[in-house]
Amino acid sequence: MLFSKEETLEGIWQAVKHELHRGALDVKHPFHWVNLGTVSGDFPSVRTVVLRKVSEELHFFVYTDYRSEKCSDLKSNPNATLHFYHPKKQVQIRVKTQAKLHFQNELAEKLWETIPTHRRSEYSGVQTPGIPISNPQEGWNQGDLENHFFTVLDLEPLEIEVLQLRKEGHLRVMFSNKSGWKGTWLVP
Repeated sequence: MLFSKEETLEGIWQAVKHELHRGALDVKHPFHWVNLGTVSGDFPSVRTVVLRKVSEELHFFVYTDYRSEKCSDLKSNPNATLHFYHPKKQVQIRVKTQAKLHFQNELAEKLWETIPTHRRSEYSGVQTPGIPISNPQEGWNQGDLENHFFTVLDLEPLEIEVLQLRKEGHLRVMFSNKSGWKGTWLVP
């Protein structure tokens, strides 16, 4: 369990922040792999991404290819949701965010330098992610590493909702960033 009904909202907030930061730092933490939901035409679109960093201000950073569907979605509508689940602690966290794309700018170029050479092909393929191909090998045709499509998604949180699952009755809390992070209990 991440929290109980006896804990203060401030205590819960500190525990939530701690777990989110651990997700970015520890590849074995369940929050390292996060579901990212975007608006795509008439349907929501959800995919699993790797949480690369969480800043002190709680911005969430994810890496992707600029030509991906998620980037197209976020250019049309910057609203996105992150969904985390920790099976051992039985806690779900949903984060409403506003996305900013960093492509061919100072931040993207700085972080590109941290990408291991053998992983750079993931952002420099000849084909656009998601297009049909005739065989799996076509999907790994590497393009020019100097003309890569590496993009950093900066997801700024607006609301963080936490659902603690418990046999004795679930607990639900929402933290809003409208005027500094303030928490309130919700009906589960």
